[in-house]
Amino acid sequence: MWWKKWTGSRGGTLLLLVILVISLGACASKTSFVPERLIPPDELTGVQTKTLNDVTVSVSILTDEQAQTHFGVDLGSKGLQALWIKVRNGRNGRLWFIQNTLDPDLYTADEAALMMEEHVPKSEYEILHQHFRDESIRLAMETKTITEGFVFLPKTEGGRYVDIRLTGDAYEVENAKLSESAATGLPSDIEIWEFRFGFALPLPDGDFDYERLDIEHAYPGMVLPDLDLEKLRLALEQLPCCATDNTGEDNADPLNIIIVGESADLLNTLTRCGWSFTHRISLSSVGRMIGSAIQGEAYPVAPVSSLYVFDRKQDFALQRARSNISQRNHMRFWMAPFTYQERQVWIGQISRDIGIKLSTKSPSLTTHVIDPEVDLAREYLLHSLLAEGFVEKFGFVKGSNAATRTQPASNLTGDPYFSDGLRLVIMLSPNPLPLVEIRNLRWEQSSAPVAEGQSEEAGRYVRPIEPEDS
Repeated sequence: MWWKKWTGSRGGTLLLLVILVISLGACASKTSFVPERLIPPDELTGVQTKTLNDVTVSVSILTDEQAQTHFGVDLGSKGLQALWIKVRNGRNGRLWFIQNTLDPDLYTADEAALMMEEHVPKSEYEILHQHFRDESIRLAMETKTITEGFVFLPKTEGGRYVDIRLTGDAYEVENAKLSESAATGLPSDIEIWEFRFGFALPLPDGDFDYERLDIEHAYPGMVLPDLDLEKLRLALEQLPCCATDNTGEDNADPLNIIIVGESADLLNTLTRCGWSFTHRISLSSVGRMIGSAIQGEAYPVAPVSSLYVFDRKQDFALQRARSNISQRNHMRFWMAPFTYQERQVWIGQISRDIGIKLSTKSPSLTTHVIDPEVDLAREYLLHSLLAEGFVEKFGFVKGSNAATRTQPASNLTGDPYFSDGLRLVIMLSPNPLPLVEIRNLRWEQSSAPVAEGQSEEAGRYVRPIEPEDS
């Protein structure tokens, strides 16, 4: 057999030595299982709490260090995060925790424990296994109780939006509905069917641009004017058409989005819609970005290059990454020097990256190539916020850079783009609204994206209804 041939040779001896070293290394890495339970919430960081109709939910994501202390093993090494949840159910009736809304790829306690098996001696694995089961939060929240525990999630960088959904017990609700009197003993509040709690949980590591967001000093010594609706429209139309380079001389990408809302609501809403925070540009992040580009791998929090408005680079950037770093949606935001109804106004630039090319204008010597139909990225943002119900009002104003498909404009790195030259304006709603309650500002009529980039030949796919179509 092959192993006899190899063990009888110098190569075989080397192979056996390698196997022995790997085996000894694996054994040496296993340490005795000694978890040191943290006491939530006192020993956790970034705990957030919300209350709705006698139901209170608190959440916190453990850092890698906290998780290793609490669970006795390194969850981060296997791409796991532990989310602590506490539910105070002060109502009359059981609640069920619909955990899949957190992340459809969440891990059960048994899955997580098995992933940690190699970290502990074999004789202690069952103790670890039971520890993970016992620390998991129960799905049924009994009436007048406090229930807490952990859910194991795929690890994310920068932060995540946590969507906690609790529903009334279907059996109890049906009994309440069928009862014509108080014979069931269930008060009327049992009929409240669903409770939704949303939390944007940042996970700072010192390298994210949002960590340096300093709203108070964006305009030092200046009292920002608060505008009414018509003055807001005029001010938005008079803003620069495009971001620039650091000299302010050369136009970059068009400034094509406006969002009205406080910074916390902006970050909360966008992370809920799947947008990720971004790393600042540093030797570490640039090196990681280059490595990801070479390997064709994802870097969900990759840095976004600096562009300038109001004589400063963007206040922060967000992105929606794909599995390959060369493809992503991304946007930059600057706080404007005025407010609307005492709410902050953010001017931004959004575009879709569809490739990577070499560039001497980038500190990493590479830059992304943007999709030339930038209005599609603008529309993507609107639709994603509409789908989640976080738009109170929206509309379009003039002021961005108009260009056609046949005579496109270009950004700093020579990428062509075309647009109707309008800016999307979104006034955020702090709480989800049904589509029927969303209002259009009725300022300008935008062009229809997709159709903008098509030739006359595409018209064959749109035709009048003929009698034979009936």
